[in-house]
Amino acid sequence: MSKNFEDSLLVIIDMQRAFQLPEAQWECVGYDAAAENIRQLRKNHPGPAVWTQFIRDPAEDGAWAPYYDRWDQYRIEPTDALWQLTMEPASDDICIQASTFGKWPGQLADLAQPYASLTIVGVATDCCVLSTVLPAIDAGKHVTVVADACAGATEEAHEDTLELLRLLEPMVSVTTTQSALNHTPAA
Repeated sequence: MSKNFEDSLLVIIDMQRAFQLPEAQWECVGYDAAAENIRQLRKNHPGPAVWTQFIRDPAEDGAWAPYYDRWDQYRIEPTDALWQLTMEPASDDICIQASTFGKWPGQLADLAQPYASLTIVGVATDCCVLSTVLPAIDAGKHVTVVADACAGATEEAHEDTLELLRLLEPMVSVTTTQSALNHTPAA
């Protein structure tokens, strides 16, 4: 199974204003630095990337209603500016919307079918990234998480999640942008 960056499906999780803006309840610490590394990775990745975009399901079924009671700033329409991506996908990229933390299964699983491995970047490491990685490896995919191209709710939550993911080696690899671009393992 190939684990090379160029042979993987690049998945960019939820790079949206809702996670970038300092006034946002879901602001991710290190968002802008992660975004810069994502730009480098996207620029150097030969294939199309898949971008995900979190949006609220207005039905708020089950536990989602109390969740949005807590995070009421996000009881907004799917067209609200907070849900906008902060980077422009390339013309051959695919953008999928989901109202769940995990972006797998569904459309992402279908798009990933021809690939043995995924490279996952984005936000939040401790929520949507983690919730996407786990079912992808359950489905037999090798996943590389690019640590400095992700950001979490806090730096500690980000680092704790990366440490958890390292426990899942060899199914999951945690690396850096430079290592991914240079085809070298992270130190």
